Amino acid sequence: MFYWFLKWIALGPWLKLIFRPRVTGAENVPDEGPAILASNHLSYADWLFMPLTLSRRVTFVAKAEYFTSPGLKGWLQKTFFAGSGQVPIDRSGGGASEGAIISAKRVLGDGELFGIYPEGTRSHDGKLYRGKVGVARLALETKAPVIPVAVVGTDVVAPPGKTFGRFTRPVVRFGKPLDFSRYEGMENDRYILHSITDEIMYEIMRLSGQEYVDMYASRAKEEQKKAEKDAGPGDADEPKLAS
Repeated sequence: MFYWFLKWIALGPWLKLIFRPRVTGAENVPDEGPAILASNHLSYADWLFMPLTLSRRVTFVAKAEYFTSPGLKGWLQKTFFAGSGQVPIDRSGGGASEGAIISAKRVLGDGELFGIYPEGTRSHDGKLYRGKVGVARLALETKAPVIPVAVVGTDVVAPPGKTFGRFTRPVVRFGKPLDFSRYEGMENDRYILHSITDEIMYEIMRLSGQEYVDMYASRAKEEQKKAEKDAGPGDADEPKLAS
């Protein structure tokens, strides 16, 4: 009930009124039955705007810290995320990815829509990074269609690492469902899993228009931090001598 209260009364109407998000391809999302919505991830606002454009409920996994943090803030987080139908997952342990698969299979088994970000984390520079194979495993094990999704403009509304952004109209594009039934029984073949993931990421890239980088986003973030640390403060502004 809290999910629908947020979507139709407390939050959704205000987001629609202020930002007027645009949507294309919503007809590609089935009116009933399970489906995997595989989306790019530019901002924490993605999970607000993408479900807002659909009449059906979309469930995502959320960090376990949102459900276990102490104090008033922790209680508010737990109430909000649990009430809005999000599934907790602890990504710190070795079994985190397996736990996410189990949670997702439960949602899809109930005939619902499951939202997933194959990149695994938000893009720090607006580029699209290599997808992780969990989305491919999920598709093969559940036989649910994969619908590629591109959310554009949310990194302007809510930029990563910043408190405030700028006004823009976010755009949500839903691609045609991808069917991977031809790979049935091959969920343990790493080559097949990577091939499926690459196909999904290509469709997301085509919908979003992002530059694709064949590297995991988490590694790209680490390399950027290392480069900034090695450069030191003010190095970027120092004049370089011609050789």
